[in-house]
Parts: sequence; structure tokens; C-alpha cells
Amino acid sequence: MALPKDMRLKGHRTFNYIHKNSIKYNGKLMTFKVARSKPEILLSHKLRITSNNLRVAIAISKKVSKKAVDRNKTRRILQEWLLTNFKKINNHKPYWLLVNLKFGDFCKDENKLLEEFQNLMFKSNLIK
Repeated sequence: MALPKDMRLKGHRTFNYIHKNSIKYNGKLMTFKVARSKPEILLSHKLRITSNNLRVAIAISKKVSKKAVDRNKTRRILQEWLLTNFKKINNHKPYWLLVNLKFGDFCKDENKLLEEFQNLMFKSNLIK
């Protein structure tokens, strides 16, 4: 199951903004970049209603896995965790999150991946 459209980030201006104005949280397997939301950027995508809520983008490089199937599976695992553990109560936080997975052979160990994802979510105060 993919993230709902009201939780996804899109557009090169959005990602440029996140890269320039974010706080980084590093882990062994991934990095989080968290920035205050700037809804004006998303107006060209006609995303006005919920543009001030938490939005997420998960980027997985080809260096992680050459196979798109593996990258998509990893992305779906992280999105599934977000959907099951993220409460609507927390969705008022006006932040944008970019998750970058570091390269390495960790796709096999789903538990380590989810454990670090959860730890970084708590560390960045996106969930409590």
C-alpha cells in the first residue's frame, strides 16, 4: 500500500528547499532530512487543503540495489510502517521529511531497517 497523495512530496523545488533548509538525522542505514513545510511551493501541484501536514518522500538510490523490484519493496515496507504507526493526531505537524537510504546490502534484513526507521522517527520528534 502506497502513501496517500496528501502525504507525498513532489516537485524539484520542494526537494531543493528540503536540501537547503533541513535538519539532518543520520543512522547507519538511512538519513532523515526534516524541514518546516512551505506550502507555497506546492501550490503549482494544486495541493492546498493538506499542504501544511506532514509530508514524506522516500528516496532509494540504485547504489542500494540495482533491481527496481528490491527498491520498491523496501519503499513499500517503510510506507507500510508509516501508515500503520502514524496516527492522524500527529499529522498536524508542519514538516516535510526526506528519507535517503544509504547504499549497502541491508534489504534482506527488514527488522533492522524498520528498527532504525522507527528510531529516527522518534529522534526527529515526528512521532512520540
